[in-house]
Amino acid sequence: MQTFLIIISVLLIIIVLLQSNKAESGAQILSGGNTDLFMQRKERGSELFISRLTFVLGMIFFVVSLVMEFM
Repeated sequence: MQTFLIIISVLLIIIVLLQSNKAESGAQILSGGNTDLFMQRKERGSELFISRLTFVLGMIFFVVSLVMEFM
């Protein structure tokens, strides 16, 4: 079970690093330039797949962590 959790952790880290750079908006909040912060932008294609995969891997990580805690 621990090996599975490590594999999910590594995959989750890799997928998060592959996501498009959305941190620019976060930096603009601190610097005061929020003109494009609330701009509607839909994810399409590979961005949508990576975003959904990140969510699924995160939920699997959460569930496996809870199961390991109560075993």
